[in-house]
Amino acid sequence: GVLGAFSAGLAIGRGISRAGTTSTGLPRASLLDTLALGLEVFAPVVAQGVIIRRPPMVALAEKLDLDRRAVQRMQKLRDKYGRAPLMLPLPIRKQAVVLDPRHAQRVLDGSPHPFSPASTEKRGALSHFEPKAVLLSEGAERSERRRFNEAALDTAHPMHRMAAGFLPLVEEEAARILEAARAQGRLDWDVWSQGWYRLIRRIVLGNGAAEDHELQEMITRLRGAANWAGFHPTMRGKRERFLERIRMYLNRAEPGSLAGFMAPIPRNALTVPEQQVPQWLFAFDAAVIASFRALALLDTYPEQLQRAREEIAERSGKPQLPFLRATLLEALRLWPTTPMVLRQSRAETQWEEGAMPAETGVLVHAPFFHRDDAHLPYADRFAPELWREDWEQGVKRDWPLIPFSDGPAICPGRHLVLMTSSHLLAALLEKHTLRLENRRLDPARLPGTLDNYGLRFQVL
Repeated sequence: GVLGAFSAGLAIGRGISRAGTTSTGLPRASLLDTLALGLEVFAPVVAQGVIIRRPPMVALAEKLDLDRRAVQRMQKLRDKYGRAPLMLPLPIRKQAVVLDPRHAQRVLDGSPHPFSPASTEKRGALSHFEPKAVLLSEGAERSERRRFNEAALDTAHPMHRMAAGFLPLVEEEAARILEAARAQGRLDWDVWSQGWYRLIRRIVLGNGAAEDHELQEMITRLRGAANWAGFHPTMRGKRERFLERIRMYLNRAEPGSLAGFMAPIPRNALTVPEQQVPQWLFAFDAAVIASFRALALLDTYPEQLQRAREEIAERSGKPQLPFLRATLLEALRLWPTTPMVLRQSRAETQWEEGAMPAETGVLVHAPFFHRDDAHLPYADRFAPELWREDWEQGVKRDWPLIPFSDGPAICPGRHLVLMTSSHLLAALLEKHTLRLENRRLDPARLPGTLDNYGLRFQVL
């Protein structure tokens, strides 16, 4: 992965000690700045887990404020090198870091060509459990798989056409979560996540998968291996058993589930539906994490909690729940669940300062743009108003607020995630107050990292 290339490149390239420009004109970072970038930006993300989080490392990241330090390191690089894409002196790999919001938007808008989402790092990680997923596909395969994903996830509609069937499941699982929380005296991560994963299995695969804990264990184990990308052997047997279990549910096509909804969608030999579904199970982690953090935000800002309650009281007439969706988008802006958005250039690209070679890895560091306090007055506070008028595009296109990425490769399941999460929050908060039991957040300066695994709420 990128971090391995950093260390190998630094070892090989000791003679390149000064900052400068590449032969094509783009600025080149010094070895010291590249090392600082590796240690303060890349390493914390890798340590916390790129594909599945490692709770002890997330707790350590909050304690040491590592994500805020990563933003500060990116700000220093921008101040030193300017706004052009910054090339890193890695002899065994071409790698660029984006420092300008316009350039970030250009990269995202330029996907899948010339900036392919199927980066080397992503292939090394996701191939552990979905080697033929749309994210790893290009050309005709990508076009077909993207079409299928968008049709199944109903990407064009904020409320999925299966909402009338899905939302009662949300209400049922919210009641289960509250019951389990009252039984143990608090709502913690274990109760929260187990309720969520049960809900996800019911929505995606059907009620028959509600108690399929073996399926959950398999994807957890495969994602754990994916954290190590190419440094962990591929568990082909476990991967095939996992995909066979997915195929079983898709063949069953239980009515009321995504598996049932997608059954009549046209497909061909390139589609490989069972390898698209694991990404949905994986991507729902954004909902699990962000919605728990959203509860902490609402507890920290009583006036905003009151706005949420007013919306919940009127939700029969406003089923899209725009304020609660904005709250979730803010949780994702403040604490991105995908902090490193990766692309790989498939052709040489021209920039104001020069050319970027083909096959260059390109990093858009979402926290840098989301929490840039040198330019954003709302960087460290809860600002749901950013998403009020057009939560699909964010506050404006010239500043990349990218909770679900952006451009043609934007997450096709974002509406389903936001619909499910907002209605789960509504079901929990309609008749109860969830109060942080073990800590208080500073509303004037929210933490750079928020350890969702350590949050505990009283149910009042």
